[in-house]
Amino acid sequence: MQKSLLGALLIGGALLSPPAFAEGDAAAGKQVFAQCSICHSAKPGENKMGPSLFGVVGRKAGSEAGFTYSEAVQKLGLTWNEETLEKWLANPAAMAPGTKMVFRLNSDKQRDNVIAYLKTLK
Repeated sequence: MQKSLLGALLIGGALLSPPAFAEGDAAAGKQVFAQCSICHSAKPGENKMGPSLFGVVGRKAGSEAGFTYSEAVQKLGLTWNEETLEKWLANPAAMAPGTKMVFRLNSDKQRDNVIAYLKTLK
Protein backbone atom coordinates (compact mmCIF):
# COMPACT_ATOMS: atom_id res chain seq x y z
CA MET A 1 0.00 0.00 0.00
CA GLN A 2 2.76 2.46 0.91
CA LYS A 3 4.66 1.77 -2.33
CA SER A 4 1.62 2.51 -4.49
CA LEU A 5 0.90 5.71 -2.54
CA LEU A 6 4.52 6.82 -2.88
CA GLY A 7 4.42 6.05 -6.61
CA ALA A 8 1.22 8.05 -7.04
CA LEU A 9 2.71 11.01 -5.17
CA LEU A 10 5.86 10.95 -7.29
CA ILE A 11 3.88 10.79 -10.54
CA GLY A 12 1.51 13.52 -9.36
CA GLY A 13 4.44 15.72 -8.37
CA ALA A 14 6.04 15.25 -11.77
CA LEU A 15 2.81 16.23 -13.50
CA LEU A 16 2.42 19.37 -11.41
CA SER A 17 6.02 20.55 -11.60
CA PRO A 18 6.92 23.20 -14.15
CA PRO A 19 8.27 21.92 -17.46
CA ALA A 20 12.02 21.47 -17.73
CA PHE A 21 13.65 23.01 -20.76
CA ALA A 22 16.53 21.50 -22.60
CA GLU A 23 19.62 23.63 -22.59
CA GLY A 24 19.98 24.96 -26.10
CA ASP A 25 23.11 25.77 -28.05
CA ALA A 26 23.35 29.55 -28.48
CA ALA A 27 25.79 29.30 -31.40
CA ALA A 28 23.44 26.98 -33.27
CA GLY A 29 20.56 29.27 -32.29
CA LYS A 30 22.32 32.24 -33.86
CA GLN A 31 22.43 30.32 -37.13
CA VAL A 32 18.71 29.49 -36.90
CA PHE A 33 18.02 33.13 -36.02
CA ALA A 34 19.17 34.03 -39.55
CA GLN A 35 15.65 32.98 -40.61
CA CYS A 36 14.16 35.30 -38.00
CA SER A 37 16.41 38.21 -38.97
CA ILE A 38 14.33 38.85 -42.06
CA CYS A 39 11.76 40.42 -39.71
CA HIS A 40 13.65 40.86 -36.40
CA SER A 41 16.92 42.46 -35.42
CA ALA A 42 19.24 41.36 -32.63
CA LYS A 43 20.42 44.96 -32.22
CA PRO A 44 18.96 47.24 -29.55
CA GLY A 45 16.26 49.59 -30.82
CA GLU A 46 16.41 48.33 -34.41
CA ASN A 47 12.85 47.38 -35.28
CA LYS A 48 11.98 45.87 -38.64
CA MET A 49 8.70 44.21 -39.64
CA GLY A 50 8.93 42.73 -36.14
CA PRO A 51 10.37 44.26 -32.97
CA SER A 52 14.02 44.10 -31.99
CA LEU A 53 14.67 40.96 -29.99
CA PHE A 54 17.61 42.42 -28.12
CA GLY A 55 16.74 42.00 -24.43
CA VAL A 56 13.53 40.11 -25.21
CA VAL A 57 14.07 37.55 -22.44
CA GLY A 58 12.58 39.13 -19.33
CA ARG A 59 10.70 41.82 -21.29
CA LYS A 60 6.96 42.29 -21.11
CA ALA A 61 5.26 41.22 -24.35
CA GLY A 62 4.31 44.14 -26.58
CA SER A 63 6.61 46.66 -24.89
CA GLU A 64 9.53 47.28 -27.29
CA ALA A 65 9.76 51.04 -27.79
CA GLY A 66 9.07 52.28 -31.30
CA PHE A 67 7.27 49.16 -32.50
CA THR A 68 3.54 49.00 -33.20
CA TYR A 69 2.25 45.67 -31.95
CA SER A 70 -0.96 43.93 -32.95
CA GLU A 71 -3.77 44.15 -30.44
CA ALA A 72 -3.40 40.39 -29.93
CA VAL A 73 0.18 40.76 -28.65
CA GLN A 74 -0.66 43.84 -26.58
CA LYS A 75 -3.28 41.79 -24.73
CA LEU A 76 -0.98 38.84 -23.92
CA GLY A 77 -0.03 40.22 -20.51
CA LEU A 78 3.04 38.05 -20.12
CA THR A 79 6.78 38.32 -19.80
CA TRP A 80 9.02 36.52 -22.29
CA ASN A 81 10.90 33.63 -20.68
CA GLU A 82 11.86 30.11 -21.77
CA GLU A 83 8.33 28.77 -21.36
CA THR A 84 6.51 31.61 -23.10
CA LEU A 85 9.07 31.81 -25.91
CA GLU A 86 8.83 28.05 -26.45
CA LYS A 87 5.06 28.27 -26.88
CA TRP A 88 5.31 31.40 -29.03
CA LEU A 89 7.92 30.02 -31.41
CA ALA A 90 5.99 26.76 -31.77
CA ASN A 91 2.74 28.51 -32.75
CA PRO A 92 2.33 32.27 -32.30
CA ALA A 93 -1.22 32.29 -33.70
CA ALA A 94 -2.36 29.80 -31.06
CA MET A 95 -1.09 32.09 -28.28
CA ALA A 96 -2.32 35.34 -29.80
CA PRO A 97 -4.95 34.87 -32.52
CA GLY A 98 -4.63 37.86 -34.84
CA THR A 99 -0.89 38.35 -34.34
CA LYS A 100 1.14 39.63 -37.28
CA MET A 101 3.69 36.85 -36.75
CA VAL A 102 2.94 33.75 -38.77
CA PHE A 103 6.38 32.07 -38.79
CA ARG A 104 6.72 28.90 -36.69
CA LEU A 105 9.75 26.88 -35.64
CA ASN A 106 8.53 23.29 -35.74
CA SER A 107 11.70 21.71 -34.34
CA ASP A 108 12.00 21.47 -30.54
CA LYS A 109 15.79 21.54 -30.87
CA GLN A 110 15.75 24.69 -33.04
CA ARG A 111 13.43 26.42 -30.56
CA ASP A 112 15.73 25.49 -27.66
CA ASN A 113 18.72 26.80 -29.61
CA VAL A 114 17.04 30.07 -30.60
CA ILE A 115 15.93 30.66 -27.02
CA ALA A 116 19.50 30.02 -25.83
CA TYR A 117 20.69 32.61 -28.38
CA LEU A 118 18.01 35.14 -27.37
CA LYS A 119 19.16 34.79 -23.75
CA THR A 120 22.61 36.09 -24.83
CA LEU A 121 21.13 39.31 -26.27
CA LYS A 122 21.53 41.60 -23.25
